[in-house]
Amino acid sequence: MSIEIQMLVWSMVLGIVHLFAASTAVTRERGLQWNASARDGQNPPVRPLTGRLQRAQSNFMETFPFFAAAILAVVLTQRQDGLTALAAQLYFWARVVYLPLYAAGVPYVRSLVWLVSLVGIVLLLWALL
Repeated sequence: MSIEIQMLVWSMVLGIVHLFAASTAVTRERGLQWNASARDGQNPPVRPLTGRLQRAQSNFMETFPFFAAAILAVVLTQRQDGLTALAAQLYFWARVVYLPLYAAGVPYVRSLVWLVSLVGIVLLLWALL
């Protein structure tokens, strides 16, 4: 299995980590009854940590489709090389670092780490051009 596909698989696992982190935090606040409900109506705002975990999950879901599509395109067109391997790892490891930085509310560094993940996607696209 290529490093690009390995990073895609691990990024899917990371997406599940994001999902569980956010959903566990909100369920801890609102309870199991809320979790099992239809969630109709207005809910009070969540605590800051829960909100950051939800926004980190949302941010991951905004970038992951581009990463996944780029990885699949690179592999299907057989354009894998050292640059695409590096690009895939940049995206994955930056996203791993991003979650705790966002959860902790760290400004600026978090944005730089997000930019590193974006560079990973751009490098994958570059390999396709």
